[in-house]
Amino acid sequence: MALDRKSGFCQSNSIFYSKRDPMILPPPNQHLDVTTFISSQPHRGKTAFVDAVTGRRLGFSELWLGVKRVAACLYSLGVRKGDVVIILSPNSILYPVVSLSVMSLGAVITTANPISTPGEIAKQMEDSLPVLAFTTCQLVSKLAAAASNGNLPVVLMDGAQADEKGVKIVGSLELMMENERSESRAKHRVNQDDTAALLYSSGTTGKSKGVMITHRNLIALVQTYRLRFGLEQRTVCTIPMCHVFSFGGFATSLIALGWTTMVLPKFEMSKLLSAMEAHRPTHLTLVPPMVVAMVNGAKEINSKYDVSSLHTVVAGGAPLSREVIEKFVKNYPNVKVLQGYGLTETTAIVATMFTKEETERYGSSGLLSPNVEAKIVDPETGRLLGVDQTGELWLRSPTVMKGYYKNEEATAETIDSEGWLKTGDLCYIDCEGFVFVVDRLKELIKCNGYQVAPAELEALLLAHPEIDDAAVIPIPDEKAGQYPMAYIVRKAGSNLSESEIMGFVAKQVSRYKKIRKVVFLGSIPKNPSGKILRRELKKLTTSKL
Repeated sequence: MALDRKSGFCQSNSIFYSKRDPMILPPPNQHLDVTTFISSQPHRGKTAFVDAVTGRRLGFSELWLGVKRVAACLYSLGVRKGDVVIILSPNSILYPVVSLSVMSLGAVITTANPISTPGEIAKQMEDSLPVLAFTTCQLVSKLAAAASNGNLPVVLMDGAQADEKGVKIVGSLELMMENERSESRAKHRVNQDDTAALLYSSGTTGKSKGVMITHRNLIALVQTYRLRFGLEQRTVCTIPMCHVFSFGGFATSLIALGWTTMVLPKFEMSKLLSAMEAHRPTHLTLVPPMVVAMVNGAKEINSKYDVSSLHTVVAGGAPLSREVIEKFVKNYPNVKVLQGYGLTETTAIVATMFTKEETERYGSSGLLSPNVEAKIVDPETGRLLGVDQTGELWLRSPTVMKGYYKNEEATAETIDSEGWLKTGDLCYIDCEGFVFVVDRLKELIKCNGYQVAPAELEALLLAHPEIDDAAVIPIPDEKAGQYPMAYIVRKAGSNLSESEIMGFVAKQVSRYKKIRKVVFLGSIPKNPSGKILRRELKKLTTSKL
């Protein structure tokens, strides 16, 4: 095999191979669930999670006892292998107790975003058909509004509450964790290729789909983290655990490494800084808007807070500009910023930085992660490309999803017969093996790390009686990365305004999906088959900004 060790590129098959040391995985035919795998990993950590608001601590022994007891209670409530359980909750030290318990039974955890609308949650539930839900007192009414069967069993993660119309309260998570009855249950054999988690992503075609992440995918992610980070470090979780970046890290992999995670229910800079001062984390995982906020507030932060314990920031969700990284490092000289690249469909990380030297490759997402293979494919001709040539990135890895839930057509479009996942991203890999993301072939907009499908917003806009045609594209924003903007063709005689259109959409979608700018056109540019020419609109946008 004619392998160039510098770039990882093999001339004979046009595949880029990871330059990282390979990870060790259990034999694929071994019956093993990810919860058992994580609980068997050796470390000397004592405290797994700390509630950064209340100070409540959850030790590793308490965590694993809680997981065992909650799993027993779920079994007694009828949850079995293959059943789907939904969790709708802000970040909490008990979130991993729920997900690990569900996965230990061979059941499937699906995570819903607490800022989603009842309509958005209803779509996820109609697709995944959960047999039971975990939520909080504050969110139970939203869950009830989304539940279609009118009698969804619900376990409350905090306190107790009477039934809401549409749901039936069947238990309290705190009581489950204290339940000492040792009920005998038949332990179902879990295969590593069984689905462990169902995380919803807009995928490569725009409509939200359930990404089937297997136990083996998560085990491989744990092993990737093991090669990237040391044991028993301290960190703060601010990114929603419903997101693959946070679910795969804080709720899964870092537990195996014996880390202590301070949990904030949501990102607030003042609370993050107070938590850093009180708990002295060594690592932070941030999305670009958080990094930008730390840069913009650096003078005040350094004068008011002691952040000297911090030595590593892991940034993901969207690329950071060279300018932002340089400003960050100038203001926090003892901190290195490790960027990465990944998708929900790849169980998060597939390219990443490990060392300070690698962080100096500005604009890069790092080297391919352990055991990851890549191809760069010309999107027009399908021809395989080489070093420093830009094309669509295809990936093959132990972390690549099983497929899209109940959607064989979309799975076949995304993963080929040899296991290559088509990312929809235009990339190149340089002569030293560093991955650079140039643009998105797929049309998704990334706002604050969340995916926004233009097709979804266009469908909403076209439902307005005064709109004749619509196209949604991204508009760059320093803090959020991108925002959705709309090009609108009004119906004849309409005087519909920008603010009326933005208000019409805002009432129906989550905060990050809101339209932030409207431009009126006589017609939307399209190709002969009716496909919107978004590149033309992007050129038009650039000239108007």
